[in-house]
Amino acid sequence: MDTEATAADTSATDTPPADSSRWFYGCAIAVIAFFVLIMLGAAAVTEFEKNLDGDGQMEQPGLSGSSSQPLGPGATARYEDGLWVTVSRPEPHGNGTYSLTVTFKNGTDEELRLNGDAFPPPLVVRAGESGDDDAGVYSVTRLNSEESAAALVPPLSEGEERTVPVRLKPARKGTPVTVEVTPPDAGYRETAHFQVTLG
Repeated sequence: MDTEATAADTSATDTPPADSSRWFYGCAIAVIAFFVLIMLGAAAVTEFEKNLDGDGQMEQPGLSGSSSQPLGPGATARYEDGLWVTVSRPEPHGNGTYSLTVTFKNGTDEELRLNGDAFPPPLVVRAGESGDDDAGVYSVTRLNSEESAAALVPPLSEGEERTVPVRLKPARKGTPVTVEVTPPDAGYRETAHFQVTLG
């Protein structure tokens, strides 16, 4: 009899720890599931906001790339759909001319048509500061407009890069130049503004 009572007492004392460990593991799983759901919800909200904006919006830290906040030389405009556009620093040449490049990197999931013959053109280079209407005090000649336009005509495949050369001759050293890049899109794509100085 005593053995049975002892066995019953032992089994009674063993049961609560098993129940408490189940309760602990259940709570831990519930907490993990809760945080996973929060992260998935945050990602869904972010994706929903992007869809409201459209893929043609730029998304980057720092300057926005708008006419009032142009990007500097060497900076990259990052579009939400994965297209990156970078304008290099101007390189001086001995004859008073400068060269720079505009590089398109297609990180989207489709082929892009940059449309060198489109209107308005996808690549505009003009004298003066970005957003400045009084550009008449500066003058710059674009020496290879046809070459640049021709480089934009072939489609840009997914995962590929294309570098478009730009050669410029300013009227004087220290001329500010604005590079405006508007890669065409089936819907809408925001214009990226870059500000460089020649000299």
